[in-house]
Amino acid sequence: MNITQAREILGQQFAFASDLANTVVQDLKLPKHAKILDVGTGTGSMAITLALNGYEVLTGEPKDDHSVYAKEDWFKNAKKVNVDHLIQFKAFDAKDMPFEHNTFDGIFFLGSFHHIDTAYRVNVFQECIRISKSNAIICFLEPNQKGIQRIREKYPSHSDAADPYEYAQGLNLAFQKTEGAFFDAFIFKNTR
Repeated sequence: MNITQAREILGQQFAFASDLANTVVQDLKLPKHAKILDVGTGTGSMAITLALNGYEVLTGEPKDDHSVYAKEDWFKNAKKVNVDHLIQFKAFDAKDMPFEHNTFDGIFFLGSFHHIDTAYRVNVFQECIRISKSNAIICFLEPNQKGIQRIREKYPSHSDAADPYEYAQGLNLAFQKTEGAFFDAFIFKNTR
């Protein structure tokens, strides 16, 4: 199944960020055997996009997260587009991830970084660096102003987006930004 078919099946909530997410995943050209982590599962949009591109994905969010975005039925969505066998879930907190050093080739956050308390955002970056391999990608897809306006139509009190670059200063990461219709991609490379 391709991303266009998945959009038709999963609807607007998936389509909202899937164009940019899919483009970024394809442009990154990570090896098919890459170890991939998706931080902040939600409806499963990032994990599903990665799986539709042939990647096996570990996804998770905090066990105690009771926000409207957490505990979404991501598995049902993954099953609808036949990628449930490529996605595994593990509850974890982004500021203290239970993974070994140098584990992942790619770490992705789709609309989840701005939900992390500002006091922990640098720590989250440090954790990503710790658990990522040399030359690994750490990618944040954050809603831009147009995306926030659209989200606030449904969730009026939704928080502002975060600029991940602001929290990466002094961490020796290569950086590039890709702008999209509703989300922007902040792509960092672990250069150690």
